[in-house]
Amino acid sequence: MKLATLLTDRGPKVVGVALDGRYVDLCEVDSKLPTTMREVLAAPEGLAAAAHALAVGMTKGPFVTGRLLAPIGNPDKVLCIGLNYRDHAIETNSPIPNEPVVFNKFSQTVIGPEDAVILPKVSHEVDYEAELVVIIGKRGKNISKENAFSHVAGYTVGNDISARDWQKGRPGGQWLLGKTPDTFAPTGPYLVTSDEVDPHNIRVSLRLNGETVQNSTTKELIFGIDEIIAHVSQLITLQPGDLIFTGTPPGVGAARTPPLWLKAGDRMEVDIEHVGVLVNPVVAE
Repeated sequence: MKLATLLTDRGPKVVGVALDGRYVDLCEVDSKLPTTMREVLAAPEGLAAAAHALAVGMTKGPFVTGRLLAPIGNPDKVLCIGLNYRDHAIETNSPIPNEPVVFNKFSQTVIGPEDAVILPKVSHEVDYEAELVVIIGKRGKNISKENAFSHVAGYTVGNDISARDWQKGRPGGQWLLGKTPDTFAPTGPYLVTSDEVDPHNIRVSLRLNGETVQNSTTKELIFGIDEIIAHVSQLITLQPGDLIFTGTPPGVGAARTPPLWLKAGDRMEVDIEHVGVLVNPVVAE
């Protein structure tokens, strides 16, 4: 099942994606459904109710039109895993980590499909990072590896935009400021439920102005989704709607000779097999 958040002429709507690509207004089909994606995930049997509403709505509607927003527009947490592809660690001459490298972004970094990534005036080395994003569906703390997937609602496409000159070029390495400028976490277009995706065997790629610059597979993940969830939940209570960016494959701009930094007018397309294509333009501040 594919779900999305759609901005309609009547405001944001939680919609299901029909087989023909049209959007079903799920709350019009089932008035008991919550009106935001986070609330749907948090509700008991919320995804099951959404699936039933979509099945009914695909035959008779109501169908709505509008602009796709980020599936989860205001997540409680945006967690990210660094150096989680073997081939990416190798290209950056970094040692293979023996446990997940975790950092975070703020919620104002999250934007949706076709929203512009804004290059800050004070950064001149901004990079792209195609990533599979986990969307948490069930609250949990100290989650075991064996139970980790029961806490996953689904997946979406992400782009971990990074200001390298702040992340690595400042005293002490300012990872927080390098990763959290406004608009630096594009996500979307859909939440694809976990029953439709094998997260450890899909292709992840990024096209910059039509040229493929990243192309690998999640078989290269050092730490799987279950290991990541078990690791971070030792310390952090995960909530429905939390996002976990799972790492990026090789081909990032910082690892190229010469480096390939984003510039105004660029267009990025992150393509993840079975999950979707996320497109975002780049503009100057």
